Amino acid sequence: MPRHIVPLAPEAAETPDIRVVRRDLDGARSWMEAICGPHWLKVGAPSRLQFQHSGNVLKSMSTTMGLIEYGTDVTVGIDTETPLNCYSVSLPVSGQQELSIRGNLLVSDPDTGVIVSPDALQELTIAGNCRKLLVAIPRPAMRQVLEELLQHPAEKPLVFEPGMDAANGRQASWWRMVRHMVSEMEGAAGDLYGNAFFSGDLEKALIKGLILSQPNNYTTELEQAGSVRLPHYLLRARDFMHANAREDIALEDIEAVSGVARSRLFEDFKHYLGLSPMAYLKKFRLEQVRRALITDRGTGNVSSIAMDWGFSHLGRFSIEYRKLFGETPSQTLARHQAKAAG
Repeated sequence: MPRHIVPLAPEAAETPDIRVVRRDLDGARSWMEAICGPHWLKVGAPSRLQFQHSGNVLKSMSTTMGLIEYGTDVTVGIDTETPLNCYSVSLPVSGQQELSIRGNLLVSDPDTGVIVSPDALQELTIAGNCRKLLVAIPRPAMRQVLEELLQHPAEKPLVFEPGMDAANGRQASWWRMVRHMVSEMEGAAGDLYGNAFFSGDLEKALIKGLILSQPNNYTTELEQAGSVRLPHYLLRARDFMHANAREDIALEDIEAVSGVARSRLFEDFKHYLGLSPMAYLKKFRLEQVRRALITDRGTGNVSSIAMDWGFSHLGRFSIEYRKLFGETPSQTLARHQAKAAG
């Protein structure tokens, strides 16, 4: 059995500070495309465009939070052929915006936020006087947290109801959390939020809060899953796998730690977590590689990071990574290094 317990703790890193002004349509669109993914942008009065974005990136799962405004009326369009790579959640601080989706028009003001899910055909018209909070959560991060809540793989994309109450109930609590985090990151506490030991748990809590507070196509299942608890032997096995994921773990090791027969271990892993023990371990390792690539500051490369997490066959690793996250490891690394460079 492996003798060395590997602590699962992200390394500290500064939170990238985003402050940008763009006065041209292509510049504004390309900046937001780097954050949210492909979209088109229409501006009625291009000479009046003054796009501004200020915010921060939480390094653990690459969630972007901040304030944006365009200075003139614009329309952002999303199509299903080139979907967004994130969930874009926004709430006007002042002014209004309107989301057109599935033949419905939703007016968004300081009491009503909107969620632009990646795979739907939609248009968001933002008034020139609209200044809004924006939380952009990458699709892999959203799926990872959803699957942790479900305790099994998600079979279909997560789709939220587009309108979000910001004045009442759970959704209002979530927006208060967003406001607090944005304010703290802008102030003296920014250094604390830049420490991944601290901000990683908060980032995951933020994503969990959105999934649990805003109605979506998994709400009913999540309510049922909330009452289910993993058996103690599965908790032991899972914690052992997490702590020793860099080691050469064999199925016999997991079986010994769990204290139950292999047949029962397989049956309950599939029942509660939706995967066999070794498939679960591989998925966890892939998620840790992605996390390392996102937080990389030029000190490593894809091959060394993958091998550090137990992947010796790099070609197979790359195929499995792309299947899980929808992009190659090198694309993940290049995109986040470009974003950090501004």
